[in-house]
Amino acid sequence: MLLESYLQDTWAAPTTTEASAADVHDAVTGELVCRVSSTGLDLAAAFDHARRAGGQALRVLTFHQRADLLDAVAAAVRARREELYALSTRAGATLADARHDVDGGIRVLRDYATRTRTELPDAPHLLEGPAERLARGEDFLGVHLVTPSPGLMLQVNAFNFPVWAPLEKLAQALLAGLPSVIKPASPTAYLTEHLVRIVTDAGVLPPGSLQLVVGSARPALDLLQEQDILSFTGSAATAQTLRTHPNLVARSVRLNAEADSVNAIVLAQDVTPGTPLFEAFVREVVTEMTVKAGQKCTAIRRVLVPREHEAATLDAVASELAGVTIGNPAAEGVRMGAVVSLAQRDDVRRAVRRIAESGRLVHGDPDKVRVVDADPQRGAFLDTLLISADPDAAAPHEVEPFGPAATVLAYRDTAHAMALVARGRGSLAASLVGDDLDWTTAFVREAAPWHGRLHLMDSANMTQTTGHGSPLPALRHGGPGRAGGGSEMAGTRGVLDLMQRTALQASPRLLDTFRTK
Repeated sequence: MLLESYLQDTWAAPTTTEASAADVHDAVTGELVCRVSSTGLDLAAAFDHARRAGGQALRVLTFHQRADLLDAVAAAVRARREELYALSTRAGATLADARHDVDGGIRVLRDYATRTRTELPDAPHLLEGPAERLARGEDFLGVHLVTPSPGLMLQVNAFNFPVWAPLEKLAQALLAGLPSVIKPASPTAYLTEHLVRIVTDAGVLPPGSLQLVVGSARPALDLLQEQDILSFTGSAATAQTLRTHPNLVARSVRLNAEADSVNAIVLAQDVTPGTPLFEAFVREVVTEMTVKAGQKCTAIRRVLVPREHEAATLDAVASELAGVTIGNPAAEGVRMGAVVSLAQRDDVRRAVRRIAESGRLVHGDPDKVRVVDADPQRGAFLDTLLISADPDAAAPHEVEPFGPAATVLAYRDTAHAMALVARGRGSLAASLVGDDLDWTTAFVREAAPWHGRLHLMDSANMTQTTGHGSPLPALRHGGPGRAGGGSEMAGTRGVLDLMQRTALQASPRLLDTFRTK
């Protein structure tokens, strides 16, 4: 079956034959799910439709009216979320994994709708802050006006969150008055396609405000213009390529990149094995290794522990991993499903072997795994893989196994730990676990410039934390350096970041018209 794209408010099939399209397989059974291609699709007309119809329809709405659209989309998806849960099993996701993806997307939509009504005016634009007096008198003032751009957002999304990612980006884009063109990753494109069908069936969005391109989007990069935004989620290597794309450079197209990162968790020296905080730390590591089979851009890859606690940490984490049941995500008792594809399984195996060259595998076998109700050869299954490595070796800080794998690195002292964290060259998230306030404060000052988010867990909050790997709508999601340098969510700050901020110099009489209209 060839997946269709949704362009110019209608479903369109590519002109390619099924035989020449790319195959997408079930992560659990290996069966063919669909084929994807964008051959023959009129992307130029689709982009023009987005700017002309979708953009114009959104820009005349107020922030509050755009928030109403988010509530309507959330209601439509929630009403049919069971369909997305069922389809997610084909991508290797357990029901818990699917809820992270689907329900997480719904929550982002609703959070942004509520937040917008509280924090932004019931107007199409925002006049920021008090006016600045620019002359001796009172009749020449300056303010900043934030308005929607007459462009579009091209979403290029990764395979691991085929529902949450497009909804999270759509929430901010709609509020900013930008129509969205979604380009999903091929391995899970069938899930995003079904999501778009749910939204379009509901008929809750203005024409042209949401479109979908299935297959390659390379030709689309040449169609982007000065007022457009390319919102990319994927590998650091691809982000680097996009930054040098001739059309993006020539037109100064805004690129917001969220790339892979070798995220870390650091256990402070005051936390001893056997204590509740140590046990919470172990659970955090195991959770990040097993949720969505470790296929999260925020997942913990490096586990930094004091040298004297290395053995205890390895034993505790390995013991927890031994109780994780792997197999068909639809089977009862299965805690972890498959990675998204056989190709992804091979990528993880290569990465783990490279890291293990500087140490040893403590738990799991990259080539063998016991599974429930599935064929371990046809399905893209991996064991949970725990590595102990030389902390000063290069590979643990440079290679990201995008699957159920993590590496324990023993540090000598706090300065050594700080230096090791920085060797990741920029991450989306890091966790610090400890009760010593002086230690945590000093570490935050050193680590903050290298991270988009710091998750600080202590005995006071360990039972309430939302976890290392959970981005929240109110907080920034993104990171410097290798993590892409981009920023998503961050509450209404993120909405305004997608808009145009213009300095106005005028009389109070004229400025007052923007406050009332």
